[in-house]
Amino acid sequence: MGILDDEFPLGDGVADLSAAVVCPYCGETVDLAVDPGGGAVQEYVEDCEVCCRPMQLTVSWDDGGTAHVNAATDDDG
Repeated sequence: MGILDDEFPLGDGVADLSAAVVCPYCGETVDLAVDPGGGAVQEYVEDCEVCCRPMQLTVSWDDGGTAHVNAATDDDG
C-alpha cells in the first residue's frame, strides 16, 4: 500500500496530478501539474504561463483524491 493510499483511503487510489486554475491577474485558465506526494495541503508560488505574474497557490486534495486549487495575487497576501 503506497503513501497515496493512506492519504486518500476513500478514493479509487488515484489522486489528481493536474488541475486547472484561473489566473487572478489575467483571467486565463491555466493547467498546472500538481504533486499529491508533497502533502495534503501545499502553498507555493508559480508564475502564470500566460502573463508571467506570480500566483500564490494553495493546493489541497479531498478524500477522493480530487485536487482543489486556489490562486491569489501577491497583493492578496
